[in-house]
Amino acid sequence: MSQIALPAVFMRGGTSKGLFFHRRDLPAERTEWDALFLAALGSPDPHGRQLDGMGGGISSLSKVVVASPSERPGVDIDYLFGQVAVDRALVDYGSNCGNLTAAVGPFAVDEGLVQAADGEAALTLHNCNLDQSIETRFAVANGRAAVEGETVLDGVAGQGASIRLSFLEPGGAVTSRLLPTGHARDVLGVSGLGEIEATLIDASTALVIVRAENVGATGIELPEKIEADPALTARLEAIRRAGAAAMGLAPETASVPKVGFVVPPADAPTLSGEPLKAAWVDLTVRAISMGRPHRALPLTAALALAAAARIPGTIAAEAARPADGSIVRLGHPSGVAEVAVDLAASDPPHIARLTVTRTARRLMEGRVLVPSARLAAGVGPD
Repeated sequence: MSQIALPAVFMRGGTSKGLFFHRRDLPAERTEWDALFLAALGSPDPHGRQLDGMGGGISSLSKVVVASPSERPGVDIDYLFGQVAVDRALVDYGSNCGNLTAAVGPFAVDEGLVQAADGEAALTLHNCNLDQSIETRFAVANGRAAVEGETVLDGVAGQGASIRLSFLEPGGAVTSRLLPTGHARDVLGVSGLGEIEATLIDASTALVIVRAENVGATGIELPEKIEADPALTARLEAIRRAGAAAMGLAPETASVPKVGFVVPPADAPTLSGEPLKAAWVDLTVRAISMGRPHRALPLTAALALAAAARIPGTIAAEAARPADGSIVRLGHPSGVAEVAVDLAASDPPHIARLTVTRTARRLMEGRVLVPSARLAAGVGPD
């Protein structure tokens, strides 16, 4: 069986990993991309492991990014994000990945897509999925993005060089409105649950926020416990679909909206075994992405949750510790995520930017091999 080799870089960005491609190295026809990405990641895999590809069996490890120099005024790099489903022949382009966004600037510098002098690089990125602008700042040493540093990111072992991301005018990235229904909270009619209060927010991504108690959860479960409760996951999917309809989104779109269920700051276990203290967070949350519980937080969901925590009347604001400055600390299964919220005191509310610090690292470079038979078939095996 012959295989096709394509130049690619495997990178970690934040708490995600994915394959990065140059736009110039991919087929001219976009219709040919999905089969290539599915084969490269090892999807679909009914066993949920993606052993025959570069994917890691969960949504945060099954992603691709396509980058190119931008011709837009004031923009350095255009990039497109693809969320590759693990168990289905599906590549979803309906959202952005905030974590892998952290790796786009370093990828661009290391690959020579932009020129950056030693010191601090300041680039403007354009996410083509959502027509969204992001400013990124990171250190450059000897002509390449710095890797070593003192920044610790919960959910990632060790330390790394700091990468600052500012998502500009993030409200309405998916639906054109920060609060898609115009309300801080709505009542959804959910199949099997009846009526349930929810906040529907769109800040870098569309998100449905509900109280943990309303879905039969404590809000401090680890991902394995959530996955082991099919009734809970079914309830959360029903809520996601009801929220999608209320937002004017297609319920069958897998990547949006995401779902977050929240409780006030709480002592909670983490995946590392180190207990998380309530005093260290402003809000405790568990997030569902692509139908599965996230082992940390999707960064775009963290941005939306932090924004909601600062908007009066939302489910998140109801549960969150009263505001003390711009930083919102979100407790998740791997630790704490901090988001700086630049919220204007206006009616309706307006968010100028959401800022986070991440780390990233180039893990492997070379060529990814995909079976030519998979590409000829269009999708992977059933």
